[in-house]
Amino acid sequence: MVKIHAYLNFDGTCKEAFDFYSQVFSSPVTGTYFYDDMPSEPGSPELPESAKGKVMHTSLALNDTTMLMGSDVVEGFGMKLNNGNATYIMLDAKDAEEARTLHQALSKDAKVMEMELGETFFAEQFSSFEDKFGIYWMIHFEGNKKMG
Repeated sequence: MVKIHAYLNFDGTCKEAFDFYSQVFSSPVTGTYFYDDMPSEPGSPELPESAKGKVMHTSLALNDTTMLMGSDVVEGFGMKLNNGNATYIMLDAKDAEEARTLHQALSKDAKVMEMELGETFFAEQFSSFEDKFGIYWMIHFEGNKKMG
């Protein structure tokens, strides 16, 4: 079976975000490439000024099979970042305490708190919010509210 990893795009805050996520998940960043690291090749366009110092790719392991990866979007390469709530990263906590810990850490300075952590008809603990970097998260601990 394939593995699914979350890949996040940022508008110049990727390094700051991954330093934050590294603390939240107690997992070191496994490596970072900056756009400045790209070797220049004959015939290739020059590195846009807006790309200098920005992250081309970075990652950290959430567990043995799941990675959180990211980069800064550089408009000089023809891309534009469009934030929105079309996609959430859902963290399925192993217990209520882990749900509380994740919620408290990730929602620090949240831009939008859609749902504070609490009990619902479908989960012992659930929350949803947009973090300070514009990434949407759901924290979930199903507990005794198993579906079906």
